Amino acid sequence: MEKFSTIMHRAAGRHGGEEAVIAKVKEGLDTYSNHMESMSDDRWLAEFTKRCFQAGFSWKVIEAKWDGFEKAFWKFDPKRCARIDLDDLEKLTTNTDIVRNPVKIKTVSKNAQMILDMAEQKGSADAFIRGWPSTDYVGLLDYLQKQGSHLGHNTTSYALRFSGVPAFILSKDVTAALIHAGVIDKPATSKTAKKAVQAAFNQWADESGENISYVSRVLALSLDA
Repeated sequence: MEKFSTIMHRAAGRHGGEEAVIAKVKEGLDTYSNHMESMSDDRWLAEFTKRCFQAGFSWKVIEAKWDGFEKAFWKFDPKRCARIDLDDLEKLTTNTDIVRNPVKIKTVSKNAQMILDMAEQKGSADAFIRGWPSTDYVGLLDYLQKQGSHLGHNTTSYALRFSGVPAFILSKDVTAALIHAGVIDKPATSKTAKKAVQAAFNQWADESGENISYVSRVLALSLDA
């Protein structure tokens, strides 16, 4: 497996030097992260909902309608959203202030219950999520995917990174870089491949002294898919 210094050197060669790469990485992370150190349970539900609706859809459309989402879903109060019933669904699927996708609308109630369950375990969803070690990031992704609804690994990774949680995103560029580095030989879908990816990110984070978000961004700049 390649060392992180090798990956950084390749990225530097493509983007005008190491300082330029570091600037691009920081700029990218500033764009994604809202720098929140903690978030209330309703904001976590809102974040997961936004990324669910954006998956496979225009991000700009969801952003433009977001005030309508906040109103339609009772400001994402988890207790209220967990009780969405057939009458609520009928109203929501005819509400032109939101994207009226019945399948995605139904995700809100299950994800709200997940938020409540995490809060019951750790006092808040935020404590649960931020308390999960980044050295087992794939474990957190698996937990959220199993306990939530439509929280695929990339959807969840965007939600976490936008919320200031260290996260690697297995985009096409990052996946290509992982293959080039000899970590995997195809997109990581199996448990074995995900374990290998986690081990690689842990090693590169140790080598660089940076978190997994930083490492992920450098990988994305090191090679095009």
